[in-house]
Amino acid sequence: MAAPRGFSPDDDVPVFVISVAATLAGLHAQTLRQYDRLGLVTPSRTRGGGRRYSGRDVALLREVQRLSQEEGVSLAGIQRILELENQVVALRSRVAELQDELEQARAAAHGHLGARVFAVGPSGEVVPARAGQRPRVERNQALVLWRPLGSQRS
Repeated sequence: MAAPRGFSPDDDVPVFVISVAATLAGLHAQTLRQYDRLGLVTPSRTRGGGRRYSGRDVALLREVQRLSQEEGVSLAGIQRILELENQVVALRSRVAELQDELEQARAAAHGHLGARVFAVGPSGEVVPARAGQRPRVERNQALVLWRPLGSQRS
């Protein structure tokens, strides 16, 4: 489920029995059971099957109640809202991962090929060379400076 703002990891610890969670959320215990059956708020379970709610679960219960009572959203609509919020969280996480990968790739490219200077090796292969350094002198070796189109200097 989407994490309401302002909560720390300790708020994920399932400590409240259903009656306490219902009181904290301002709801009836039957309402919590209904939300659980619908998958809106899924508490942890004890070995005996008892529900245990975390602080985050209680905050989510309050949000579900607010959307239902104040905004007039149906329970099916609330379920879809929560699914979409979870997707947004997952996508933001993936974007952050991809940004990190891109930065690493750019750093690696800059370190190895940032100058875009290449030389021809002894067997005719293209090898990267560092800007400002001459390649080792060997027979039939040429040095080429490559610039992408549009970056040609006059």
